[in-house]
Amino acid sequence: MKSKFITAMLALFLGGLGIHRFYLGQNKRGLLYLLFCWTLIPSLIACLDFFFFIFMSEDKFRYQYNPNSGF
Repeated sequence: MKSKFITAMLALFLGGLGIHRFYLGQNKRGLLYLLFCWTLIPSLIACLDFFFFIFMSEDKFRYQYNPNSGF
């Protein structure tokens, strides 16, 4: 089961490399972040992702990223 807190922390500290997207199982997005990390654009997007995950409700996160958790 994926954690909202871990996802947000990965987005904050390693988001420029797309690690948070790999953690969520979004491998295509993670690969795009990784391929374009030299442009620093993924770092800016990851900063926005961090705030998106922090302010997302726990129920919405579980529904969207943990579909088989019995929710």
